[in-house]
Amino acid sequence: METSNLALESLINGFKLSCQAEGKSPRTVEWYIAFLMRFHRFLEANGFPTDLYQITRNHIRAFVLYLQAEARTPHKGKLLSVFTVQGYVRTLKSFFSWAVREGYTESNVMAGVAVPKAPIKIINSFTPEQIARLAAACQRENGTGTRNLAMLLVMLDCGIRVSELVNVDLVDVNLVEGYLRVRSGKGSRERLVPIGSVVQKVLWKYMHQSRPQPVSGKITRLFLSCDGLPLTRNGVQQMLRRCGREAGITGVRCSPHTLRHTFAKTYLINGGDIFSLQRILGHSSLASVRAYLNLFAIDLKKQHQRFSPVDNMAENRGIYRFLRQ
Repeated sequence: METSNLALESLINGFKLSCQAEGKSPRTVEWYIAFLMRFHRFLEANGFPTDLYQITRNHIRAFVLYLQAEARTPHKGKLLSVFTVQGYVRTLKSFFSWAVREGYTESNVMAGVAVPKAPIKIINSFTPEQIARLAAACQRENGTGTRNLAMLLVMLDCGIRVSELVNVDLVDVNLVEGYLRVRSGKGSRERLVPIGSVVQKVLWKYMHQSRPQPVSGKITRLFLSCDGLPLTRNGVQQMLRRCGREAGITGVRCSPHTLRHTFAKTYLINGGDIFSLQRILGHSSLASVRAYLNLFAIDLKKQHQRFSPVDNMAENRGIYRFLRQ
């Protein structure tokens, strides 16, 4: 193969087409390409080669160091988070693995580059009292109260992503059997997500009494704006932030992802298992779900204090015998 055909920019375009053909979501493809083009600009700015054969591990590591110490977010000008840097490295790993599979190179330059470790942190989630205040604020919004409450409870009850929520169609809602069909999940994986009886009632009320008339018969989305147009991710996010301010909620970000975390935490604390949680959340592996066990360590510790087998058997005389020694 000619060297000109191994120019990084040309290969990035080929990788984009491959990702699209594999059915990756447009947003995922957009992230991949943005990350790779930043890598390409870094190489050019520093006089490094942009030919696949000439890119070495040292060039990769120099880029990672740049991301960690100098690179800034485009809008706020802040240093990149560890998780964003991890995203760049994983994108590069995907790209160079693809280059090997496609036969552009025999060696994977990323094979010896590790993904930077991120500190384990406790993810904030809503308390029951905050959820009650947030629900009350949603209902107070004139003309959209029922819709807002329905969206809030759907995200809280089944942990779906905001991108999945806004793409739910009317035909995806089965109130009789109690589930939603998620067709636009991450990685284009379709799944059925159960919903509880309270959410079924709120959805019924919204669908039969409050849902705006669509501006076109072709619009089949469940959640619509007052103008009869499909809601967007940004619209849902703005609604939650607005209701969060009205509810006076502080110390936790009012976002769809916080509702997803709250669902996962509550599901585990109430006795749910990680295998069913994995299916409900739409994760392709247990690794992401297992992370919740660490991320909610403080909450699980509180639960253990309440339900400790030994503490709750303290009245057993056999236990007391050991305590007196």
